[in-house]
Amino acid sequence: MSVVQVRHVQKEIEARFHSLIDVTDRPQRERGDALLTRGLSALAIQSEHLCSDMVAAEKIFDGGNDRGLDAVAVELRPGQPHICLVQSKWQYEGKAKFRESDVDAMMYGLDKILNLEFGLFNERFQEHVPDLKQALGGGTPKIILVLALMRTEPLNDDVLRRLKEKIAEYNRVADMVDYKVFDLRDIHRAILGDAASPKINTRVQLECFGQEHQPQAMYGTMTVPDVAALYEEHRRGLFAKNIRGSLDVSDVNPRIRNTLLEEPQHFWYFSNGITVLCDSVKPVGSARPGNTGNFDLTGASVVNGAQTVTAVHKAYSTSPETAGEGRVLVRLISLENCPPGFGDQVTINTNTQNPIEERDFKSLDEVQIRLRDDFALELRLSYVIKRGEPMPNPEHGCSITEAAEALAATHTNAEFAAQAKRELSALWQDGTYRELFGSEPNARRVWRCVQLLRAVRGELSTMRDGLLGRAAAAASYGDLLITHVVFRQLVTRSIEDSKADWDSQLARVPGLAKEALSWVLRAIDIEYSPTSQVIAAVRNTERIRRVARYAVSGMAGGKDAPALDPEYQALDAEQRGRQVDAVRTLVNAKRVPDGAVLEFRPYSRPERQEMTEWLAEDPTRGLAVWRNAKSKQLRWQADGEWYSPSGLVRKMRRDASGKDQTVQGTLHWHVPGEGSLADLAAQARVEQGLDVGEESSEV
Repeated sequence: MSVVQVRHVQKEIEARFHSLIDVTDRPQRERGDALLTRGLSALAIQSEHLCSDMVAAEKIFDGGNDRGLDAVAVELRPGQPHICLVQSKWQYEGKAKFRESDVDAMMYGLDKILNLEFGLFNERFQEHVPDLKQALGGGTPKIILVLALMRTEPLNDDVLRRLKEKIAEYNRVADMVDYKVFDLRDIHRAILGDAASPKINTRVQLECFGQEHQPQAMYGTMTVPDVAALYEEHRRGLFAKNIRGSLDVSDVNPRIRNTLLEEPQHFWYFSNGITVLCDSVKPVGSARPGNTGNFDLTGASVVNGAQTVTAVHKAYSTSPETAGEGRVLVRLISLENCPPGFGDQVTINTNTQNPIEERDFKSLDEVQIRLRDDFALELRLSYVIKRGEPMPNPEHGCSITEAAEALAATHTNAEFAAQAKRELSALWQDGTYRELFGSEPNARRVWRCVQLLRAVRGELSTMRDGLLGRAAAAASYGDLLITHVVFRQLVTRSIEDSKADWDSQLARVPGLAKEALSWVLRAIDIEYSPTSQVIAAVRNTERIRRVARYAVSGMAGGKDAPALDPEYQALDAEQRGRQVDAVRTLVNAKRVPDGAVLEFRPYSRPERQEMTEWLAEDPTRGLAVWRNAKSKQLRWQADGEWYSPSGLVRKMRRDASGKDQTVQGTLHWHVPGEGSLADLAAQARVEQGLDVGEESSEV
């Protein structure tokens, strides 16, 4: 049967994506397989994010320098952005392999994304960089690794173990990364759409059930084992009628799962329950309301509570003895004899009610009302405490959220900065909230802390233009931590005094922020190794405490700030000769064949900002043909003229932005599937036994 389903999927991919997915980067004989592999990625994207075939095709960047990933989709959802990363494997007999090496490849790509090393990815990936940067710049995003595999067998135990171990490393701070296998059953169901919505006919048992009439509905309690078994049998088919925009079955709410694992006896009270729409609901036997009853369901579909169902299944799979004690409130609504559209109304209304957040309760707190009044009367500024109210211009005030962030960053305990960076909503928990605002907050102190946070963020934004790799990641993720370190260097005894010269303290921010960044990066490297994740150091309460202590002590000791590694500095990387002349090495070794088409990739953040749109206006601007010559090795496709790699990049940047700067062109020009000219030259030098520390000028 699986071979038949594979043929169905193949036919659907070829029909839907033949003209949308680019496979011209592959040899002619490989293009059919490439279309099918990339088509799987597109289907996987659509399974997680509602989008058209054309949009799904645009998410694919499979090919040279894909760093172990094939597609990406970003949803900038309020509160928690979602990032979906896909690796796909096609196999005509439905037996696609997925090995430990594939796990490692995915994790390598994820590492580079988290470290903001976007320049290592291919050109197709670059259009997704702005959304990725925005998603990674706030609180902890939700990252789903989707394994789109043309197979029905479960993953090998060793592969599954390695996958879980790797993911656990990212989740030491918070539940940020999860995975999902999108196998042949899911793929086949996805291509059939509503036609594949299985008419799920099943029997369920409700404890202490009750009944409603017109329309008919049953409600009661199901045990966790029964809910888990229901999902195990029917999987995503259970959610066929749910609203895709609201459904995110891969985003298992950790709070739901943790409740089942820690307080299963309270799960019934803490969960909103599950709503199931059915074509019909038929009692089995003659059970009376208030007792336990069995019900035969036809056409059953969970329209609200998808996260609850998947969380129940995960928790029960993890610890059946503990989670098995839990119980869930369930509603079974029959559509028999209902007016047209009633099922749609139930689905929409159960999924679109606006939840009340903890922050909304805090806006009613007398502390916040007093702060709002003090801002207006003493500072002549606005302080917005309710969601939906218009935000003032930055110079005219701030919001309760920005104030909470600033107070977390400037608190004597750096752990609050980690909490804010990991999950901003954690600041509204009673204990944390009281620690930050106190019972008598001073409006002037709050406002000056906000000014400091803004000043540090502004300086870090400027600095990022000249930073690469981990330093760029530290400048992006570390705004609250660096604000904490800077604040500890300022004179703050009179911060609440209207006569204190706070402007003079803010004037010190540029220099202090630069020093603090260097100290923070050195602290992370020493405390947790130069290969550790920067994002973990700023979002984990234990790690941030150790890093902050090291950095504050280093700056207070009067020592010179540690020098940033040249590899972290874009301008230095562009200006240094890079060992033996890269171009001369490539030409002498004939490492790149004559006529090879090279792709241009912006190397630094300023280049991405200045050149991305300019490159998109004319695709030939990003292409050049190589020749093995003593000078002017690249023929630019945009004008047909010959240039050296550095000379061409310099001209392109001048044309795009008007800026004329020395650059190292071998970092920017890439041989698709092999690497940059600088990478290839380094390989050639190793093969030739040359001293990689020697320096020379470019041809």
